Amino acid sequence: MSVAQQNGGSRSEARLLSAILIVAICLTLAPVLRLFVEGVTDQGSPSLTLMRDVLAQASTLSALKHSLVTAGFGTLVSLVLGAAFAFLVALTDLRAKAALVFCLMIPMMIPPQITALSWTQIMGPSSVLLKTLGIAPPLGAPQPLYSPQGIIFLLGIQHMSIIFLTLRAGLRSIPQDVVEAARISGAKGLRTWWQVVMPLTLPSLAAGTAITFVTALGNFGIPAMLGIPAGYATLPTLVYQKLAGMGTTVLAEVSVLAMLIGAVAVAGILLQRLCQSRQRLHLVGSTSRPLALPLGAARLPVEITLWAVVFAILVLPMFGLLATSLVPAYGVTLRFDTVTLVSWYEVLFRQPVTSRAFANSFGLAAGASAVLVMICLPLAWLMERRKTRLARLFDSLLDLPYALPGVVLSIAMILLLIKLPFTEATLYGTIWIIFLAYLARFFAVMFRPVQASLKQFDPAMDEAAQSVGASLYRRLRDVIFPLSAPAAAAGAILVFLTAFNELTVSALLWSSGTETLGVVIFNLDDSGETGMASALAMTIVFVVIVLMALIQLSSRRFPKGVVPWQT
Repeated sequence: MSVAQQNGGSRSEARLLSAILIVAICLTLAPVLRLFVEGVTDQGSPSLTLMRDVLAQASTLSALKHSLVTAGFGTLVSLVLGAAFAFLVALTDLRAKAALVFCLMIPMMIPPQITALSWTQIMGPSSVLLKTLGIAPPLGAPQPLYSPQGIIFLLGIQHMSIIFLTLRAGLRSIPQDVVEAARISGAKGLRTWWQVVMPLTLPSLAAGTAITFVTALGNFGIPAMLGIPAGYATLPTLVYQKLAGMGTTVLAEVSVLAMLIGAVAVAGILLQRLCQSRQRLHLVGSTSRPLALPLGAARLPVEITLWAVVFAILVLPMFGLLATSLVPAYGVTLRFDTVTLVSWYEVLFRQPVTSRAFANSFGLAAGASAVLVMICLPLAWLMERRKTRLARLFDSLLDLPYALPGVVLSIAMILLLIKLPFTEATLYGTIWIIFLAYLARFFAVMFRPVQASLKQFDPAMDEAAQSVGASLYRRLRDVIFPLSAPAAAAGAILVFLTAFNELTVSALLWSSGTETLGVVIFNLDDSGETGMASALAMTIVFVVIVLMALIQLSSRRFPKGVVPWQT
């Protein structure tokens, strides 16, 4: 390869890296910086007066306490359920593991507001399903889920998949040889699990616990649907209530609340990294043979127990949702003479907001996936090739928009885009502010798998193409893109499925004409149209499960690594 070719290629890569980095920083870090500036200034001058006043309010302290309590205990519930499933699925000879993993992924893909809505339909005195079975509590009895305990329970179920996936990935990397060596040394049963398996999985467990806590802390759908009726406000719902009640006049005040949520979330992430940094255990040996400990006579009872739990947390609430959608009014007993499809017909064919929300959600999810693929693929490769200071700084801060709760990101986007620099134009109230918020929110979801994939490539392949005169564009097209396509596809699938049902970000950014599916369900339930909300929720659950099933059935035709829940 000539020196001229090498210098020309280096200049092209440097220019392209700078251009894409600027775009990525504007998308992800600029909103966070704008939020920080708003919180520490008063009318353009540095001041902590507003922050001190907001943090001293009783409502702020109460919401902070409620957020920490519900997120903390919710994480504990997720830890118990997710870890139990992960250990049994990853370490033992259970049958139908693929089906179990598929079912455990569904709660994570179902929006939190649908989870809350479905569980309220199988509990309480007005439950159609309980009335039909004749076991409903007497009229006037309180809805048990409208309480801190109800929020904790549903947060635990909603996020158990995170613990399951992160712990399972760590368990699958433990070679069977390690356990066999422990057995030869005399270790048996629980001693092997406690002294060999547990220490090796603690980093994965700590990482999953921290991510679960941060996700639960920023959850809006469950605290909104269960906490607001009970007068139990968490920080995200307090921000929503203030902004919904008083509009953009309280932006400065809610920006302080958003910074408070963000500070707690960042503290959780830093704690997780500290725990991981103190782990000094390293895996040895081959990972070609994963663990498969025989359960013996206990296998069938364990399988029955696991599937019973899946039925209770996944299928039973859906029955409640379906029953409510099939009666003419909430609380009516489901019988042959009361079955009706009025709610389904009304919400799917007569309400124009439904078709608009489907189009908005599909367009936003598909658009975000496509744009992030186009940005993250070349950016991850160029950052791997050229480790500049700016690239390393961006890499260290990239996870921040995803780690921050959605409400915090929404406030940051409003502050940044309510008045575009050097113009009088605004993106607030348009579909574009939701789209840009999705790009910021899911950037790390797309970037990290692609980056991990490119780290494994031999740079000699790219250098060989460059030595025969291949241009930067041709190397990207013929070498880099094909090799990193499976990781990019996995990231795109995760971004699409998550964005399709998103509520937390869009709850503060939507306006008439830009509703998303999550917003429509929340508004229908909030206005008392429980039957239509249930019918629309069932439709979305059906769409999500069908999409996941199609991806699962087509997985054999895809390269390894495309289906995210199989990696």
